[in-house]
Amino acid sequence: MRSGDGAANRQTCDETFQVREFKEPNWIFNRDMYVAVGETWKWIDKLPWTDEQWNQYASDPKLRTFAGYYDNALAGYYELRRNHAPSAPSYRDEYKGEVEIAYFGLLPDFIGRGLGSALLTSAIENAWAWAPTPSRVWLHTCNRDHPNALYNYQAGGFKIYKIEEGEPTNG
Repeated sequence: MRSGDGAANRQTCDETFQVREFKEPNWIFNRDMYVAVGETWKWIDKLPWTDEQWNQYASDPKLRTFAGYYDNALAGYYELRRNHAPSAPSYRDEYKGEVEIAYFGLLPDFIGRGLGSALLTSAIENAWAWAPTPSRVWLHTCNRDHPNALYNYQAGGFKIYKIEEGEPTNG
């Protein structure tokens, strides 16, 4: 997504759904949500991480974490990661100055209530609002995500950039 203008204008489900950003790093929240949201979809890449690895990850100033609440109950989360130009050229150069919706999902009890659309709208809005304005907001999905994830992303204004075949290496 190269402009926030391309995002579909989707309304949140209702006023009982709120999204709040963690102002201080909370690696335990990041870890617990990664496990709780990703368990159903078999997210595995961060499962062997130590507490220190989680702390280092969540403390990165280029990472922002948000929690979605429905009627004051924790319903889901997302992480935004700003990608800057690396010090040495690498395959990641194509992502410099962009914001990635790195992790995104709902807890199992909140799937199917229309909250995914509201949570994604919040993620898109917060990504574009992150100064300096990113050149692009992007995400990836794979077969280790909810079966309707791609539909939700496309309805939110994202376009397919690349399709890769094979077993995903992360989740």
